[in-house]
Amino acid sequence: MARAPVLAAGGIVLRRGDTPLMAIVRQRKRNEWVLPKGKLDDGETPKEAAHREVLEETGHDVAIHEFLGTLVYQSGGRSKVVHFWRMEAEGGPVRKLMNDVKAVDWVTLDDALARLSREYERAFLTQVGPIAIAAAGLATSPAPEPTPTLAANDIDAALQTLTPAEAASVDAFRHGLLQKVRAWLRGEA
Repeated sequence: MARAPVLAAGGIVLRRGDTPLMAIVRQRKRNEWVLPKGKLDDGETPKEAAHREVLEETGHDVAIHEFLGTLVYQSGGRSKVVHFWRMEAEGGPVRKLMNDVKAVDWVTLDDALARLSREYERAFLTQVGPIAIAAAGLATSPAPEPTPTLAANDIDAALQTLTPAEAASVDAFRHGLLQKVRAWLRGEA
């Protein structure tokens, strides 16, 4: 008979700044860098456990936001099912780290992906990390490419290259567009 899976919960914990940072924790026992998470206590919901575990492992109180997904992997011969939420920490720590945690570090998404010890956590964070950052409004998107503008004389020069049939088509299009705008301004459209 299959053994019941271990249920756990945690967070992708973000901190605002010039560059968005996320928490990773170093376990004392295995000296591995992992995402903050832990097992549910009896009677605890996954969301409650996620909040408690993140507080214990990072020392930071957090605001919990949307659910990001579930990570399932094998641990000690059993399946472990971990539910993750996007969380945000403000200010400094409010308590000491639990004994199982050696350190907490606040790093960029790329640094977290490079430092996490477990491949399945790296794969999971590769998928949900950018979503969490974007959902928090912390994504830095590249500046849009400037759209070249055409000067009036460029448009006139382009129109001069049209055949008489093409020019008539452009004139008809302009006239039709102008009529639609006038009708719209009169409230008829």
